[in-house]
Amino acid sequence: MATSGLSAEDIKLPAPDHSCSTSLDAALRQRRSVREFDASQAVGERMLSNILWAAAGVNRPEDGRRTNPTALNKQEIDIYVFDASGVSRYNCSDHSLTKVADGDHRSLVAGTKAFSQDFVMDAPVSLVLVADLDKFDGGVSERTLTMGMADAGIVSQNINLFCAANGLATVPRATMDADGIRTLLGLGGAQVPALNNPVGYEKK
Repeated sequence: MATSGLSAEDIKLPAPDHSCSTSLDAALRQRRSVREFDASQAVGERMLSNILWAAAGVNRPEDGRRTNPTALNKQEIDIYVFDASGVSRYNCSDHSLTKVADGDHRSLVAGTKAFSQDFVMDAPVSLVLVADLDKFDGGVSERTLTMGMADAGIVSQNINLFCAANGLATVPRATMDADGIRTLLGLGGAQVPALNNPVGYEKK
C-alpha cells in the first residue's frame, strides 16, 4: 500500500478515528493490566492507527506537536511496532509506518533467555518505546535518561488509557531483551529501549 511521497517500505495508516465515546473518567476506572491475550484476534489496521495516534500522534498540525508531552519538547520517544510479520517504526509526522525488519521478533519483547514472559507472544502487536537521548543537549547522562524514561511512561499511559477506552487489553512492561532489540533495529548507544506494551484482546 505504498502511497505518493512514501518509499516502497512505508505504509500510510488510515486517518485516526476520534469517535470513541468513552469518557476519560470511564477509561481511568476501566484501566487495568492484562496478561492473557486471545492470540486468534488480530488488531486491525484502523485500530492500530488509532492506538499510535493516541500514543504519540500529532494533535496540533500547525506546529507538529503531539499527544504526548516531552521534556523541553524534544519529542525523543520513538514507537516500534512488533508483530508476526516484522517490525515497523511509527512516523508521527505523516502518520505512517516504515518497515525496519522482517519476521516475527516478538520473543525479544517477551524477554531474555534468563527471564521471559511468554504471554507476550499471544498479543498480536507489541509497541516498544525507544528514548533517543541524542535529542537532548549533552546526549546521554543520568538526567537525560531520567527524562527519557519519564517521557516513555507518558506514552505508555496514553496506550493504557486508549486500550481501556476501546475494549483492548495491554500491560506496561520494562522486561525485554534490550540488547537484542538494539541489534535488530540498529540503534545507537543513545537510543534506549525503555518500555513496551503488548496489545490485543483479552482471552476470555
